[in-house]
Amino acid sequence: MAQSAPVSKMSKAQAGYYHFKVGTVNVTALSDGTLALRPGDRLTNVAPGQVASRLAETFQSTHVDTSVNAYLIESGKRLVLVDTGSGELFGPTLNKLVASLQAAGYQPGQITDILITHIHTDHTGGLMDGKRMVFPNATLHVDARELDYWMSAANRAKAPDNKRKNFDEALMKVKPYVDAGKVKAFDGATELAPGLRSVPGYGHTPGHSFYALESAGEKLVFWGDLVHVAEVQLPDPAVTIVFDVDPVAAAAQRKRAFAEAAREKYWVAGDHIAFPGVGRLRADGDGYRWVPMPYMNDHVAPAAN
Repeated sequence: MAQSAPVSKMSKAQAGYYHFKVGTVNVTALSDGTLALRPGDRLTNVAPGQVASRLAETFQSTHVDTSVNAYLIESGKRLVLVDTGSGELFGPTLNKLVASLQAAGYQPGQITDILITHIHTDHTGGLMDGKRMVFPNATLHVDARELDYWMSAANRAKAPDNKRKNFDEALMKVKPYVDAGKVKAFDGATELAPGLRSVPGYGHTPGHSFYALESAGEKLVFWGDLVHVAEVQLPDPAVTIVFDVDPVAAAAQRKRAFAEAAREKYWVAGDHIAFPGVGRLRADGDGYRWVPMPYMNDHVAPAAN
């Protein structure tokens, strides 16, 4: 009797979370999905052929599947989310953050705090589902420079036509939390919880912020959009991208951050580094090499009855 063909599992959702520890603190990387990007059309301050050759060295063609990551921190009784993904704004391969969060064992209503690295909507799009707050019990924390820039009608009016939708989306996704009194703006380096502080990372946007988590001698810095295409920018931190509000400042910030991370050997997490986006940097010639966090499955299965 002929056997039927096995049922394909490829239509099922990918695993969208990864648990790990920083010292004694539980952290979970959360995937919002991936987005196809043609780096050759987006990266700037590059030599002819530089992007193509770097991608070829990593066995990729003219496009990359860019991860969009967020991170959850268990800080005492607080559940702290770093960025919120893109929501519905960038197509069906994204908008998976809530599903990843739930698969990891949490509900959006449990989130107490959200640390916004910056207000570009692949980081804040997940805040709203239409007119519904996805995280109704959360307080948003964001640098005052960032909030002032994107909430400003004057800045929108001065922006090129192709950049104005960024302001409109910021109003759509962040302003409801402002109006509800759920946003706390901070000024530069600020302690936000025990062992958790903001670090100015200005350049990519006017108030772009890193967040540093320290526990039991370990450190992790959440980089937000310091890196967009690791395959190209790690070997050459001077490479910028069209999304930078101030590309000169963004490149300078990246050079400093890369050098410090390699020198001090702490963990870093990037919103657009291949999921889960956590690793360390090692100096490699004039640039740097990514050393990903080793995978560990430390789940203890329940004992059989």
